[in-house]
Amino acid sequence: MAETKSSMRKPVFTKVDQLRPGTSGHNLIVKVVSSNMVLQKGRPDGPQVRQMRIAECLVGDETGTIVFTARNDQVDMMKPDATIILRNAKIDMFKGSMRLAVDKWGRVEVTEPASFIVKADNNLSLVEYELVNVVEE
Repeated sequence: MAETKSSMRKPVFTKVDQLRPGTSGHNLIVKVVSSNMVLQKGRPDGPQVRQMRIAECLVGDETGTIVFTARNDQVDMMKPDATIILRNAKIDMFKGSMRLAVDKWGRVEVTEPASFIVKADNNLSLVEYELVNVVEE
């Protein structure tokens, strides 16, 4: 069956400073600033097939940075200075701050080095959001 052109939408890319709590479906091109392993369970040679690894990675573009939570195979791609495309990423809230994540519905891929310089002094994960209940009067 031939794929029609109209069904293949060109992804719309979001800039880091446009990310907001509770949003998803973001496509971003970011550079990895740093990667820090926070959880490693299970040995690769252990009896269980599934090894669990989580790394907190600071990623960013020319508008700002955000913490990306990399899981398992994603961890291997998050090398400092690598340029990464995040497809269908979502914002998770962790202790009142935004974290970027890609679950099984999204994709993380290494791409050609981007030419932008990461704006390091605008870290969106350092912004604290308070969950406020709005009461309609």
